[in-house]
Amino acid sequence: MKITTATFVSKILERLTSFHHTLRCLCHWSRSILSSSLRALLLRLDPFWRQLCYFVSLFMLGYFVLSILEPRNPMNRPKNYDLLFTAVSAVTVSSMTTVEMEVFSNTQLFCLAILMLLGGEVFTSMLELQIQKFKLSEKMKTRSNTSNSDTHLKYNSMKFLGVIVASYFVALQVSGFLLVSLYVGLVTSAKEVLIKKNLNIQVFSIVTTISTFANCGYLPTNESMMVFKKNLGLIVILIPLSLLGNTLYPVFLRLLLLFFGKINSREEWKYILDHEAELKYYHLLSGMHCWYLALTSIGFIVIQFVLLISIGWKSQAMDGSNPSEKVIGSLFQVVNTRHAGESVFDLSLVSPAIIVLIVTMMYLPAYTYFLPREDKHNLPITDVNHIKEHKKSSIGFLLLSPLPILVIIIILICITESDNMQKDPLNFSVLNIIFEVISAYGNVGFSLGYSCKRQLQPRGDCIDSWYGFAGRWSNISKLILILAMIFGRLRKFHKRGGKVWKLSQR
Repeated sequence: MKITTATFVSKILERLTSFHHTLRCLCHWSRSILSSSLRALLLRLDPFWRQLCYFVSLFMLGYFVLSILEPRNPMNRPKNYDLLFTAVSAVTVSSMTTVEMEVFSNTQLFCLAILMLLGGEVFTSMLELQIQKFKLSEKMKTRSNTSNSDTHLKYNSMKFLGVIVASYFVALQVSGFLLVSLYVGLVTSAKEVLIKKNLNIQVFSIVTTISTFANCGYLPTNESMMVFKKNLGLIVILIPLSLLGNTLYPVFLRLLLLFFGKINSREEWKYILDHEAELKYYHLLSGMHCWYLALTSIGFIVIQFVLLISIGWKSQAMDGSNPSEKVIGSLFQVVNTRHAGESVFDLSLVSPAIIVLIVTMMYLPAYTYFLPREDKHNLPITDVNHIKEHKKSSIGFLLLSPLPILVIIIILICITESDNMQKDPLNFSVLNIIFEVISAYGNVGFSLGYSCKRQLQPRGDCIDSWYGFAGRWSNISKLILILAMIFGRLRKFHKRGGKVWKLSQR
């Protein structure tokens, strides 16, 4: 039987139409499954596991990108293990270093800036707020119209809060970038530093702004801010940026909400200010607790500043600085102990008494504050949220109890580095190891470093480098420190989240 061309084409078109219909059904089916899976993941997954999965996925992706990008000098490519360590440190905003920062190319530095941006506390809190909105919208679909008025108000309030947080985030990033780039571009001494180091001004400004606001502490220079210790204008720009991105974020967020509430009488603003607990936004504190947080944070800064000035004024760490540089540099240094980790002085030259104080400050959570009295009816809203979460799942609390975890981590590192502790006791001292571990857990990034001059048995091949003490550790110890950084990044899931002046677990 002969088949005409028209019949053949007709059959082909019929088959294609059938295939297209099947493909559309398959796509719709796959989209439905993906949507339902995502919905189930967002609605049912415990916040602790959700954030853990987010951070792990992010630093694995960051490691992959860093490994395929070319470093500044192809002959000086960092080892894969150190790239993984750096990616974890950027995502957890810890800024622990095992390689010098100037080995990274501008593209790699920009990649690190993206990791810090996506791993920063303010950005991740925006994601959590969107998830809360999604959960609420799902509940609204299942409720009757008569019971939806209050839920609609709560949903709209969450939308307003999301806009305010996003605006706060973007405004500070943009203004910080403009101020830093303008200063570096106009001040000859700062510009010469970047030219000498072959660093792009825009990349430096982007990385510095994002890192400071996220309280990460990764700067494109090997020496952190020590190379800019005479550029007081740059230091003054970075001090408020560091505070606004971490310890004082809830305070300024509430001030911003109060300001908009005064100029706009919408009921959503009143709902946000009067119903902090119901919105379940971790950083939204009541007015009273914002006052206590501000006073405590400023008190910590004053105490550290007075001690550093009184003990370290004539120390080797401040040699070569005039009085103005010592005062502003000391203020910058003490602000960074919680938890930005940028240094304008060499901490290995600071008095042991100051080192102990810094360890204490690094251990304290960002929102630790003194609360004169407390009762179950007057808990901070974040405490209420955490109590409810722990009733649902105690896994996060059991895994993240801080003191036992830190003791175990320190013991394990002392075991793995026991040979170095015997052969090189001045560098591999217990205090130096404790300092490094607490810095990693607190996501600070301070390090006492390693000095070839402190070796009791000098090695001819030893070269001093501008990276942290952990860079001299074994891979096993670095892996343990990675776990410490991840645990520290999730420390808000500790019982009560470290908000009140009580460090023991109840």
